[in-house]
Amino acid sequence: MRITVFGAAGNAGSRVVTEALARGHEVTAVVRDAARHAELHPGATPRTGDAGNPDHVAELAAGQDVVVNATRPAPGSEGDHAAVVEALLAGLARTPGVRLLVIGGAGSLTVPGTRGTPAIDDPRYVPEAWRHIAAASNAQYEALRTANTAVDWAYFSPAALFEPGTRTGRFRLGKDELLVAPDGTSSLSMEDAAIALLNETENPRHHRGRFTAGY
Repeated sequence: MRITVFGAAGNAGSRVVTEALARGHEVTAVVRDAARHAELHPGATPRTGDAGNPDHVAELAAGQDVVVNATRPAPGSEGDHAAVVEALLAGLARTPGVRLLVIGGAGSLTVPGTRGTPAIDDPRYVPEAWRHIAAASNAQYEALRTANTAVDWAYFSPAALFEPGTRTGRFRLGKDELLVAPDGTSSLSMEDAAIALLNETENPRHHRGRFTAGY
C-alpha cells in the first residue's frame, strides 16, 4: 500500500512509519520542517508539508491509499488539534478514495464501571497536567465525528498511558470504552499502537468511527 504519514518524525508517527515499512508498504513521511528530514526512517520518502493546510494535504495524498495523521500541537497551540482535522478532511475531499486514520487521545473514552464517565474527568487516567491536551483531543474527535464528509476515516484512541515502549503484538481492541488492566492501569506502547494502526490500514474494520487498543 501507499501510505502518507503526517507527523512522521514524532514519537507515534515514527513508529507508524517503521511498522509500515517493515510490512513492505511504500511510505511518504511528512514533516513541517525540512531540517527534520534527517530524523526520518531512511526507507521512507521524505516530504515537507503541513497537515493543517488543505493544499498540502491534497498534494501529499494524491495517489496514496491511506493518510495517517500523527501530528500533535505544540504547547499553547492545543486549539489547533481540531483545526488540523478539518484541514485534513478538506484536503482529502479532493483525493477521493484515500482513507484517513487519526491518532488521537483517550480522554473521550468512557471509564468502565462508571456509568459513562469520560476518562478526561477521571484523574486516575487523565491527571490535571494532561487535561489541556486531552481536551484538545476530545475536540479533535468531535470535529471528525460531526463532519459532513465523504472521506472514509477512523479515529484511534490509545490507552490512557501512551508512550514509547516495547513491541509485543499482544493487546486488546475496543471501541468507545477505555481498556483497563486487572490492576486498574490503562496503557499501550507506541510500538503496539503502530501494529493496531497498520492492522486497520490493511484490513479496515472501522469506517467513520473510533477504535481503541490497550493491554
